[in-house]
Amino acid sequence: MSATTLTKKDFATNQEVRWCPGCGDYAILAAVQRVMPKLGARRENTVFVSGIGCSSRFPYYMNTFGFHTIHGRAPAVATGLKIANPELDVWVVTGDGDGLSIGGNHLLHALRRNVGLKILLFNNRIYGLTKGQYSPTSEAGKKTKSTPFGSIDAPFNPVTLALGANASFVARAFDRDPKNLERVLERAARHKGSAFVEIFQNCNVFNDGAFDGFTDKKVRSEQQVWVEHGKPLRFGKDGEKGIVLGEAPGFEPRVVTAGVDAPDEDLLVHDERQPNGILASILGSMTPPLAPMAMGVLRDFERTTFEDGVLDQVDHAPNGAGRSIHELIRAGDTWTVE
Repeated sequence: MSATTLTKKDFATNQEVRWCPGCGDYAILAAVQRVMPKLGARRENTVFVSGIGCSSRFPYYMNTFGFHTIHGRAPAVATGLKIANPELDVWVVTGDGDGLSIGGNHLLHALRRNVGLKILLFNNRIYGLTKGQYSPTSEAGKKTKSTPFGSIDAPFNPVTLALGANASFVARAFDRDPKNLERVLERAARHKGSAFVEIFQNCNVFNDGAFDGFTDKKVRSEQQVWVEHGKPLRFGKDGEKGIVLGEAPGFEPRVVTAGVDAPDEDLLVHDERQPNGILASILGSMTPPLAPMAMGVLRDFERTTFEDGVLDQVDHAPNGAGRSIHELIRAGDTWTVE
């Protein structure tokens, strides 16, 4: 069967999907399976790697190659795969606990190195698999089984964390908006280099409604702004609101009524290709209700990938100039233990 004839069903396995009924993971899985044929993906050339957590069951449900690895280490395993065979399409599926707690170091360095991985971080602001402890993205004051008096931790913002590691592609989407989620996934898949996508995912058992303040249909138009390259940031039911940058030294984003509080030409225009990523950081830091949640592709900037750099070194490495293995082993710095 050629890649052009594949459908969503071809990327689904016969495994029973074992998530809680109503979990947002179902919608994300369906979106990924729908996107694969659009990309012309080949199952034999595609690998899904996960760590530990509810989201990490993902490889079982994708009819591709896959690795269900250990807690937090998925980016390290995926990096090895990509270096060993750069032609593979390697996806990493992780969660806010798996990816930002025990796996934070691996995640940051994969992004810093710009390894050609597509990293999907399902953020439900809770540990779901272990039954409802607070996670690195849980809001301050969150009462859980492990924080009965409320969390005193300041939560991570996954997007600004990724931008701080100089990730070359950073985006946001959420489970209840399949159309835009698929658009973001497709953009991430086509990016050459590390692509980091934070997906807000509802855990209806242990943290139900955590994102209703900006994902519920009743408030979505007022509490979200979908960014598009080269276009001004407008939102609201009729696009009547906009974003402008405040004055120095803070340059805080400010909500205005377009054409009334500020002329249209003063509205902030999105530039996802900005080399320094400052605009993406400003957008990624916006939080309702003070400002809408920025969704879509915040940054898409090309830079040399880690695997290209490794292959270039291999291609230009000295071949030993005809020396024997005995000579090579004893070349350079050596020492003798007596």
